[in-house]
Amino acid sequence: MNTRSLGTTGLTVSALGLGCMGMSDFYGPADEAESIATIQAALDAGVTLLDTGDYYAAGHNELLIRDALKGRNRDQAVISVKFGLMRAPDGSIVGNDVRPAAVKNFLTYTLRRLGADYVDVYRPGRVFPDVPIEDVAGAVGELVEAGKVRHFGLSEAGATTIRKAHAVHPVTAVQSEYSLWTRDPEPEVLPTCAELGIGFVPFSPLGKGFLTGTVDTSTSFTEGDIRTTIPRFTGENRAANLALVDHVRRVAEAKAASPGQVALAWLLAQHPWIVPIPGTTQMAHMLENIGAAAVRFTPTEVSELNSAVRAMEIRGQRLPDQVLVFSGVEAPPKK
Repeated sequence: MNTRSLGTTGLTVSALGLGCMGMSDFYGPADEAESIATIQAALDAGVTLLDTGDYYAAGHNELLIRDALKGRNRDQAVISVKFGLMRAPDGSIVGNDVRPAAVKNFLTYTLRRLGADYVDVYRPGRVFPDVPIEDVAGAVGELVEAGKVRHFGLSEAGATTIRKAHAVHPVTAVQSEYSLWTRDPEPEVLPTCAELGIGFVPFSPLGKGFLTGTVDTSTSFTEGDIRTTIPRFTGENRAANLALVDHVRRVAEAKAASPGQVALAWLLAQHPWIVPIPGTTQMAHMLENIGAAAVRFTPTEVSELNSAVRAMEIRGQRLPDQVLVFSGVEAPPKK
């Protein structure tokens, strides 16, 4: 597995990471033993970046990573943790808190669950306008100084928010949804990252499984799967969006690759400071995903694929309204 540098604060990670969220939350039940084995196999294959959140099943995902790392060198993994959302006992999201005292409190419990002395990357899971992003950056910066956090990141932040946070403490990497069917970061966020020397980590790089070609109009999702609430996966929208998958499948056939590998390789070809984090609950899928690192595109092929995709209409929002309200929201001026 090749490596890539994110930001200017010395973070080097594998070219592809592993999103661990689905092993605990938002996609229905997952087999814990298979999840642990998948994380371990990823590490053995050279994947270093493990992405999680303290609110993924109320800390279960962090405990899963702890179990996967037992008996291993902690430094083998780069653990990225999101914080800020709060969960009720029934699993519902009941609010958020990114006040400086809360940030430090969240990290205390994260370190205990991980059985670790530090977190590699620490970032608010969304932009929450009630607290100026400068205050959040300052709090994480203090944790960096204390040796409890190594790098500061953001998630789903707009260009203005990125600049405000970066002015207080260097932002190593911004994480947002980015894929062949979600191009929102391209007009402003990616140019801002390029200008400031900030890495970019696309989550849902496989379109929540859609771009793998394994979802069609007859696919049904289990209870608790977030895709039952996402407009792009409903009825006529799903049927219309299959045109994109058909095109990706044709490209994949020409490359002797899978559709998912093409989707990931396309992201890797955009910029050398982009590191996708495809998520999965199965070892076989993880091994297929990391095979994308061997798929190469020429600049002409990238241009042709970009042109073909831009000509297609992607139907439906990428997330439900209650989640989109926190996506890319610019933080208010610091008082």
